[in-house]
Amino acid sequence: MMRVVILGGTSGIGLATAERLAADGAEVIVTGRDPEKLAAVKDRMAAAEMVDGTDEGEVTAFFERIGPFDHLVLAFSSGAVGMGALADTALADIKAAFEGKLFAYLSAIQSARVTGSITFVSAASARASLPGTVSLAAVNGAIERMVSPLAAELAPVRVNAVSPGIIDTPWWSFLPEEHKQAQFAEVASGLPAKRVGRPADVAEAIRYLVEASYVTGTILPVDGGFTVA
Repeated sequence: MMRVVILGGTSGIGLATAERLAADGAEVIVTGRDPEKLAAVKDRMAAAEMVDGTDEGEVTAFFERIGPFDHLVLAFSSGAVGMGALADTALADIKAAFEGKLFAYLSAIQSARVTGSITFVSAASARASLPGTVSLAAVNGAIERMVSPLAAELAPVRVNAVSPGIIDTPWWSFLPEEHKQAQFAEVASGLPAKRVGRPADVAEAIRYLVEASYVTGTILPVDGGFTVA
């Protein structure tokens, strides 16, 4: 049985991926920081553990407990921290954005005893040119840039990334619901796909990368044509 660990697997894209892989018969272990979200998924997964992905000690201890496994999915972030015009963004917020995703991903890779594949969740901001997203672009750009050298360094473990566009997840909770829906409608009108994405859309792409034994060093956009448009 395929054994998969999803850090950030209790919400949004991570949860959708956990549900998809568990439905396929995989043994899925998810982590998160919210006790209520962990409680809500624990009966649907092989295990659900409280782990702060930004705490190196907690991450190391977690991987020591679970031992070797097949596939690692890194699906958490610090949210919209650091978003906004660079001139108005505190350096501490930019550092928090890096520590909450890039550095946390690196820490997990150093500790995980993974034998099959690693899949990052980055974001289309890495390749877009939207004002107010400099910090997000820097973080996700760094994640996407390390895919190729890691694929070479960690071989035969495969390393890939999915790069979602606008996906309707709790990441957008910083916006009032009415404002969020208006922004989604505006974005959708300019996309070739004519809609914003769903977590399940990205989960299907992650599922593909987990199972695609001849694919490594790849960044797979899942953005409805956002970076095309």
